[in-house]
Amino acid sequence: MYEAFHKTPVGFVRIRADETHVVSISIRDEECAETPSDSPVINLAIKELDEYFDGTRRQFELPLNQIGTDFQKEVWENLLTVKYGSTMSYLQLANQMKNPLAIRAIAASNGRNMLWIVVPCHRVIGSDGSLTGYAGGLWRKQWLLDHEARVMGVGQTKLFF
Repeated sequence: MYEAFHKTPVGFVRIRADETHVVSISIRDEECAETPSDSPVINLAIKELDEYFDGTRRQFELPLNQIGTDFQKEVWENLLTVKYGSTMSYLQLANQMKNPLAIRAIAASNGRNMLWIVVPCHRVIGSDGSLTGYAGGLWRKQWLLDHEARVMGVGQTKLFF
């Protein structure tokens, strides 16, 4: 297993990969030393994350292998359909999955997503438009949504200098 730490505008990420796939990307609250990697898969993840934060990448093309139950994998696959710069409620996600009674299970699976940003769980919000739980902290969720809106040129609610 390979591992690297990489600095982003919202903190350090830890990227883990096997020989052929990214298995997790997680945000860290504490400062870390940036570490180089000799893994081509991790280097590709770093490149694509940098492009995302630069505003030049809207869709990731990384080889992924996230471990989970069949249901969790179904939720994560459905998260990949939430377009860059847009949001979806947990209820909409449940209806898309043709499982409207599974909102809590979907939310729990969303919270177990180990591929931060790449599987865009930050784009799922409450039915009333509120930001709800996010493993990286609600301030990061807001930052990511604002970043995507800025890149898309829509919905800017704050001035950025």
